[in-house]
Order: sequence, then structure tokens, then C-alpha cells
Amino acid sequence: MNTDSKQIFLNWSEAFEAGSKIVGGKGWNLGRLTRYGFKIPIGGALSTYAYELFIFENGLNESIKAISQTVTLDNVQEESSLKKFDQIRDKINYGEIPSSIRDELMRSLQELNIFDNSLAVRSSASMEDSSTISFAGIHDSLLNISGFNNLILAIKACYASLWTPRAVAYRRKMNVQDMDVLLGVVIQEMIPAEAAGIGFSCDPRTGEEDMILINANFGLGESVVGGLIQPDEYYLDNNPRLARPSISSIRVGRKEGITLLKENGGTNFSPTLGFADKQVLSNQQIGQLGLTILRIFEALGQSIDNQDIEWVFNGKEFVLVQARPVTALPKITYPELRDQPEIWSNGNFRDAGPMVYSSLGARMCKDVVDVVFSSYLKAVGYPILPGLKNVRIFNGRAYANLSLLQWRHYDCFGLTPSSTNETMGGHQPEIIIYEKGPYHGLRGLKRLSRFYKFVLALSKSKKNAAKTFAAVDKYTQELLKKDFKNLPNQDFLKMFTEIMMARKDYMPTFAFMSGAATYPNQKLVDKLKKHFKSQGHSLATAVLAGGAQITSAQHGYRLMALAQMVPEDSEAKKFFLAQPFNPLNWDNTLPDNSLFKKAFIEFLNEFGHRGVYELEIMNPRWRENPSYLLDIIKNSIETADLKKIQEQQQLKANQAWEEISRVLPFYQKPIVHYWAKEASTGAELREMSKSVLIKFFEPLRLMFEEIGQRLQDRAILEQKSDVYHCALSELTSILCDEWDGNSLKYLVTERKATREKLERLDPPDLIIDDVASFAKPAQLVSGKVLNGLGVAAGKASGKAKLISHPNEWTKLEAGNIMVAPSTDPGWTPLFLKVSGIVMETGGFLSHGAIVAREYGIPSVVNIPGVMKIIRDGAEITVDGDNGQVIL
Repeated sequence: MNTDSKQIFLNWSEAFEAGSKIVGGKGWNLGRLTRYGFKIPIGGALSTYAYELFIFENGLNESIKAISQTVTLDNVQEESSLKKFDQIRDKINYGEIPSSIRDELMRSLQELNIFDNSLAVRSSASMEDSSTISFAGIHDSLLNISGFNNLILAIKACYASLWTPRAVAYRRKMNVQDMDVLLGVVIQEMIPAEAAGIGFSCDPRTGEEDMILINANFGLGESVVGGLIQPDEYYLDNNPRLARPSISSIRVGRKEGITLLKENGGTNFSPTLGFADKQVLSNQQIGQLGLTILRIFEALGQSIDNQDIEWVFNGKEFVLVQARPVTALPKITYPELRDQPEIWSNGNFRDAGPMVYSSLGARMCKDVVDVVFSSYLKAVGYPILPGLKNVRIFNGRAYANLSLLQWRHYDCFGLTPSSTNETMGGHQPEIIIYEKGPYHGLRGLKRLSRFYKFVLALSKSKKNAAKTFAAVDKYTQELLKKDFKNLPNQDFLKMFTEIMMARKDYMPTFAFMSGAATYPNQKLVDKLKKHFKSQGHSLATAVLAGGAQITSAQHGYRLMALAQMVPEDSEAKKFFLAQPFNPLNWDNTLPDNSLFKKAFIEFLNEFGHRGVYELEIMNPRWRENPSYLLDIIKNSIETADLKKIQEQQQLKANQAWEEISRVLPFYQKPIVHYWAKEASTGAELREMSKSVLIKFFEPLRLMFEEIGQRLQDRAILEQKSDVYHCALSELTSILCDEWDGNSLKYLVTERKATREKLERLDPPDLIIDDVASFAKPAQLVSGKVLNGLGVAAGKASGKAKLISHPNEWTKLEAGNIMVAPSTDPGWTPLFLKVSGIVMETGGFLSHGAIVAREYGIPSVVNIPGVMKIIRDGAEITVDGDNGQVIL
């Protein structure tokens, strides 16, 4: 067996580079911990090559092969199998460690200056501590090993533990082949322990993921890991609004004994009642360890895989001796969903948040979704199970728990899963409802009661909306006046929590206003369908053209008006015609008496908090960088005609009203007018509530920009924008002087590379349990027709332009048909340049649908795969009346 080019012992840096196949899962995770700036004991890992060499040199391969061929899960406890295990373990324990291994191990430990120290020797199997298989407690670890000969015996004991009945049975149960599991050995300096224990970035008993659990005892952690005593138990709240986890409960355990080091090696459990009433860790230490556990979750677990750690407190600091993923968590859900597939959909995220999120952006997204998806239910008295997971991140993108949404809408209000899907605007299946109908019996009465409570709460929220919007505006404007450059580090954390809590208080208004247009739109459509059949839907969209003050539509109107001002303002004209064009220099170039400049400042005062894909906090706001806006104005100078657009809107609405008046009975006309007005008002409130929500992001961005600048000045980050690729726990640790930020650059570099890689992947439409699923592309009818959902009436023909991101606006020419995956308010300026819109996703009340109706632009949405079906530059027709695209 040739091992000349293979390492025998690897230090932690080498272990990180080598990976789990070479140093085992435990060794690799320790290498990752030190790579990312965590404190771990001095040491390294004996490689799996060393194990292979030991087995080969001692002629044990045939014995192992015999076990692999004859031992099954059914016979693992039979006497013949147990005899084979005893024999192979004896051969290992009495085997000879090759001199090449002994020599390199001795040299390496001397170089690390721990050769004469007491050591911890831990098994580290090649498939151990992965995200799917833990091998927790399966293989042996030995503590307090002194002397080189004892170390050799301990290594062989670790090797032998691979062949216990427990270990072989585990492999058979997990369907893991014996030859696929090689043993590395972690060798670490023993840490003198005043206290020790375990910690989880979740609650492994309930499955709650916004909790951190710590178990602690005095002395070594073996009494906790082995379940020998009742330890102290500390819970910390880790909801995304907190800058750092906060203690939620403390239970001081009985601690019936402690594990101590023996003088001649090994450990000893000593029963005692002397610690029963003493709290092991102070509250400050609990908070510090909780923050460290969260950092591990976000570094090793990438904010997805929860972590199980073992820790030691040496009297001065916490030292980590092990970290591994939590491989199984209880599923928190309603009984009616327990045996059904869990459906996750990006349908309602593809408008506002289709991107791969940054580290900070994902945290912000989770908080928004968690609060929005529960606030309106809580308002009507619907019980919310603690720990329910409303959103998950898959390949960097956000997905909503559609199963949960469908069930709660049904159980709370009696809404069918299909009606929930319509509001989501995606392509997704439905859960199974095992009831004859939603309104039978006592549960049905409760649902009706909650529905009427919702209507009342919505009415109240609508009445108070203007006052709430004004209060948020005042609050955020005051924040923007703060002197961020001179703010003490830890004050940023207080400010973060204050802003996030204020945003939470606003969320019920946002949640209710998001549904403000749903009911009146449905009533308007239903009323018109009674008299106009299939035409009722298109008439409903037509009467809404130009009839509301949609804040996101105002972006486009105002930008077009600004473009029309340019020819009349000589300085503005000169600025836009300059070569090269430098939009960022607009404030310095344009004189203060320029009418265009004054109008543009007014625009930024009103809309400057917005941006392209603005739910991602990493993306700049228009006030910071208005280049996108100024480029669009420049490109629209020759074609802008706001009056013409408004006349077309009015004409479309008037024609629709004339048709309605001609057919509708006179006593029905006021009712239709009422619901049309309510639908317009609902759309206004829906879009304004989103705009107001985004106002919270601007002061948060200014805060993070300043933090990023400070970390760049300290050489912790390469550039200040890297701050968005940091986890909040990492920033908090640095700002609180609990970590020097060493190695943060490595994490940032890896996260940025991962994000770029994920951006290139096509996002699946659904995740069913953990399996990605893509919606079937729409089928052409009669070879040339695509069916979707008509959301804005009228027909338009033109050249199709495939636009994947609003930054591609330069591809558009006046009169084109824009084909897009989805749109958010940042796309609005593009709408007024096109004659029709086609989108892959979206519903009747998605942002793009609302703005398209306001502008009177024929639009069809919800055509899966349309970006790949329609050829760029092809002549197509959009029929918003019938929900069709004709190729």
C-alpha cells in the first residue's frame, strides 16, 4: 500500500483543506471552526490514511471483508457475529501501529508543543457528523491520555470501536457500507474545565428553530453528554428581530455529580449534592455562549443546518471541542398536515424577492414573512402553534410554506386551498382537506366568526392606515437624521432591535393592507360576471385603469413628467447630453435653480427610500444611487408623453363603463361603482403599505453601511459592502468586543462565491418536502396560443423582449412587449415604455398586475416557462381580455 504522498497527521488548517474523507467529520468540523475564527483546543487529526495503513499492515482486510459479507441487521446480535466483532477488536488492540505513523505523530505533537500534555483522543469517522448521518455516541472517545504509549493504545481503542455491535448495527440501519467508513482520530490538548456541556442552535426536543438550548454542569462535559445528571438548562430566544439572543428561561438542574480528571489518566464521575442549588454559568456567560452557538450555526450550518456543539469553559473563555449538524428535528405542524407532503412555493416571493439573498437579507426576509403570515391570524384569535416554519431558504432563495398557508386560511376562515393559490400567483398543488365543507358544525361557526372578525379588523385597519403610515414616516425620518458616523459600536445593536421591533408593530397593518383589495376585487368581478359572463373579468380590469393613486405607479408617471421637463431646462438638457454621461454627479452638475433638479429632489424625497428588489437590504436605495432613474429619464426624453398615456387610460375606462351602463340594470350600477372604488382604494393601500414597509430598510442600510466602513477600516473586511455577507451574530460579536473578527474574510469570500454560483441556477417553483420541482411549461394551444391569467384588459401586438432584470431596460424600445419572470416596484419605470406585459408568475393582486391595470397596459401573467417558450424579438400579441398570448 503506497502512502508516501499521503499525510498521516494534519493540523487544523490542513484538516480544513483535506475534508471529511481524510480527517473524518469531527476533524473536518474542528478545522472549519478554527478556519472561521472559533477557539478550539490545540491539536490536529490522524488521517483515515493512517487507519487504512494500520489495517493493511496488520493483515485485517480479510477479517473486515468477512464481517461485511456475513453480518446483517437481523443477525448482528447473534453469537457468531459477536464473536467476529470480538476477534477483530482484539486484533486491532494488539496490532502494531506502523513506525511511519508513530514517527510523524510524535513529530507533529512536538511541533504543536503538546507532546507532554494531557490529551483528548476522539474517533472521527469519514461519514460522521454530516448533515444526514451523525454517528453520535457510536464510536469511542478517550479523555486525559498522558504519555505516548497510552496515546497509541487510545488510538487503537478508537479504531476498535468501529467494530462494536453498536457501530455495525448503526451502519446496517443507515444503509452504510463498512468499507465506506474509515476512521480518523482527533487528538487535542485537554482543556481544564470549570464547566462544560452541550448546546444546540435549536430546541431538539420540540423542533423550534428560533430557540437556543444550553445544558451545563461543573467539571467535564461527560456527565452532561452521557446523561448522568440533570444539568442546568438555559433557553435563549433567537428571533430575527434581536441583535443577539436573549435569555428566555433558566432551570437550575440537580447536578447529582461531576466528572473530573483522574491523576493517572482517564476520568471519574463523582456523585455530589453540593452543586444542586448553584447556577453553572452566569447570565452574561449564557448570553456570550448563546451568541457563539448562533455564529456556529451561521458559519458551519450556513444558517440552514442546525448545530449540536460541545463546549468547555476554562475560567476565562469558552472553548469548543466538537460541532456537528443536528440530523433530525421533530416536524412542527398541524395534525391535518402531518401525513401530507410539505409544499414550499416561491409563488408570492417572485415579485418582490426572486433573488439569492445575502446573509443579512435572508434574516430580514425571514422576519417579514414570519410576522406577516401570523399577524392577521392572531388578530382574529386563531391559535398559532409555536415554532411553525413559515419560510425556508433553498439554494439561497425564499420559499413560503404553502401547506401551512392553505391549511390556516381554510381552518381560520374557510377559504379553499385553490383560493389561497390564486392569491399566491404561482404554480402549485393543493393540500387535501378531509372535510365535507368548511362551515359544518362548531368548527364551521368558528370559521365564519373569524371571517367576520377579519372584515371588521380590516375595516378598522383601513381607517387607521393613513395615521399609521404617517407615524412610520415620522419615525424613519427621525432615524435618517442620526449621526451614524459618531454612534458608539454597541448603540448600533440597540438601534437594530428598536427598528426591528417598530417594524414588527407595523406589520399587522401591512398584513391587512396586503389583503385590502382581495375582497372588493372579487366582488367586482363576481358582479360583472353575472351579466357579462367571461367578459366580466376583463371589464373589471378595464374600469380600474387610471383610477387610483397607486404609489408604485406614481414612480413611472413622475419619471415621465421629469423626462418631459428636460427639453425646457437648458442645464438639465446639457447634463443629459454630456459625454460621457455621469448620473452620479447630478447634484454637483445641475444648478440649484434648475426646475428639473428641484423636481427630481422632490421625487427622491417621496420615493428615494425605494429601490430595485428592495426587500434585499444589500441593494442600494434610489436616494443613495439614483443612476437607474436618471438613465431611464435620459432614455425617455424623446418619447415621453404623459398626457397621451392618461388619455388612453381614460378612454379604456370610459369604454368599459359605457359597456357596463348599457347592459347593467340601473339598480346594480351604484353597487358596481362602489366595488370598483373599493378595489381602487384597496390597491392604493396595498401598494402604499409596501412602500411604507420599505422605509424601515433605509436607516437599517445606513447603519450597516457605517458598520461595514468601520470593519473595512480595521481590515476585518476587504470592502464595506461585504458587511451584507456577514451574519448579524458575527457583527454583534465584533461590536461587543467578544470576537476580533479574525477569519471573517474567509466566510465572506465563501459566501459571495456561493451566492454567485446559486444565482446561475434556475430556481425551482416548488420544494415538496426536500425535493425540488419545476412547474411544467405552458403548452401551446393550436400551436400558437399560451393560456394564462389576464390581469389588465386590452390587446397589444409588438416585438417580444425578454427582460430578466430591470437593469436590462436598455433592451426595450417603445411599443415592445415585455416578457419577464416577475416584477417588483423597481420595474415600474419600464412599464410605460411597453405596449404589453407577459409574466411567468403573478396573480390578480400581484404588484405587476396592479400597476399594469393602473397604466392600462394589456397584461397576461402566470404562464410557467414563458421566458423559454417565447423567442426574443418574436412578434406576439397579448390579449389581456381573454388571458392569452398569441405567438
